[in-house]
Amino acid sequence: MSLVNPETSAALSLLNAKAVRERAHRMLAIGLDDKLPNFRIHLDRMESAVELVLKTTRQAYPSLDVPFHSRWRHFVTNGDNRWADIAEQTKWPDRAARARAEFDLAIVSVFLDAGAGPTWRYHDPKTGSAIGRSEGLGLASLAMFVSGTFSAHPRDPLRVDADILANLSLADLKRGFQVSDTNPLVGIEGRVDLLRRLGAHVASIPDVFGHVDRPRPGGLFDRLAMLAENRRLPAPTILSELLQRLGPIWPSRLTLGGVALGDCWKHPALTSHDATSGLMPLHKLSQWLAYSLIEPLQTAGIRVTDIDGLTGLAEYRNGGLFVDVGVLAFRDAEDASREHEIASPLVVEWRALTVALLDRIADGVRRRLGLDATSLPLAKILEGGTWAAGRRLARERRDDASPPVKVISDGTVF
Repeated sequence: MSLVNPETSAALSLLNAKAVRERAHRMLAIGLDDKLPNFRIHLDRMESAVELVLKTTRQAYPSLDVPFHSRWRHFVTNGDNRWADIAEQTKWPDRAARARAEFDLAIVSVFLDAGAGPTWRYHDPKTGSAIGRSEGLGLASLAMFVSGTFSAHPRDPLRVDADILANLSLADLKRGFQVSDTNPLVGIEGRVDLLRRLGAHVASIPDVFGHVDRPRPGGLFDRLAMLAENRRLPAPTILSELLQRLGPIWPSRLTLGGVALGDCWKHPALTSHDATSGLMPLHKLSQWLAYSLIEPLQTAGIRVTDIDGLTGLAEYRNGGLFVDVGVLAFRDAEDASREHEIASPLVVEWRALTVALLDRIADGVRRRLGLDATSLPLAKILEGGTWAAGRRLARERRDDASPPVKVISDGTVF
């Protein structure tokens, strides 16, 4: 007889990309039957969305040589690849040492990457430019990392030590992100709390994060390297490890069978016959991080397979694309002007539909180009792509480039 708590088993069934995709497509199917409470779906507008994504991709990447959608793109500004320049000038003991540093950087930077709000800017000392949103957050986090803010070793700044992270002060983060009364950053307290939780959690399980070095987020590289068979690692395994190893750091939300469910929310349409009834997993930041760990693994000589086993990202640029182009329409037009809590059924519904519709748009883009998922994986369509097209429409339609759905953010979801 199994001693595993059935609720625990049910919870673990939600901590993977397959569950995100299956439930997102179930939400879409309910919507296509016109039975969702908040949105109507107009698939006749999908061709317009595909056309915009193709146009946006070709403008940015005329040869269609599109990189993966990942945090590393935000460390490049005007052709200046700042991390690559630093990494290539550093004398690493071996490829694994570089990979640990890149895991450290990616993990901390992604966890700081929730929406910045419309007014915050990072004033880049190198160019003098004022850069907002994800690009600004990326450059700010890179500058903090390179300066040794997260390191316990003055002679080895390119690392993140768990004990330093666990004691990070709000003043440290405000300084690094140039936050002031005139340059406010949405969710700054939530971000510093998340990093402290990360540091304390990493320090508490040295067998995972301190297998080769002192406990550090980058120790996860060694764990994933051990899981790789013949130097091959499926992308969904990266996500599952992230969700199971880092799940406890997320702010108190839903738990099931003693398992923290992270970016997972309630929606009344998703009924089932077990303890997961009404639950919609999305795992946006964790999937964004999984995408961002692919390149360090590749650089270390590990081949990442089944990249399309991950899903599209349930965030406001991809989701905004479908609202702005008319694929998704509010049932109540007044909802466009209201602010919505992240846990509200409207936001959960919007995000879930975004994941499913991204699969459809990917099929449409590939069909138009005569390519398959191997040559043009979803990670490249997001970069080329849907995220850029969503931002482009937001800039054209709203002075502050905000998304068409107004979400009250705590700095830990988007």
